[in-house]
Amino acid sequence: MLTFNAQIRNNKGKSSNRRLRIINKFPAIIYGNKKPSISIELWHDPVKNIEIKSEFYNEIIFLIIENKKIKVKIQAIQRHPFKEKITHIDFIYI
Repeated sequence: MLTFNAQIRNNKGKSSNRRLRIINKFPAIIYGNKKPSISIELWHDPVKNIEIKSEFYNEIIFLIIENKKIKVKIQAIQRHPFKEKITHIDFIYI
């Protein structure tokens, strides 16, 4: 069981996403299952360290947002073209 802490992202757009990446965070979104989508931000290093493991892509991930646990799976990951950085993740509700 993988668990990550996330915060709701209030500012959206290219410039706010760049500011997130400068402070070692990255944007993400949760959508699907006829629920409203949630824009979130995650710390890069904990996710990058777990990403190496195969269960990261196959198992259910718990995101803790405002003291609520949300069950999700990874839909898509976007990476930087030549740096070992995650730039965005799409999660889907379970």
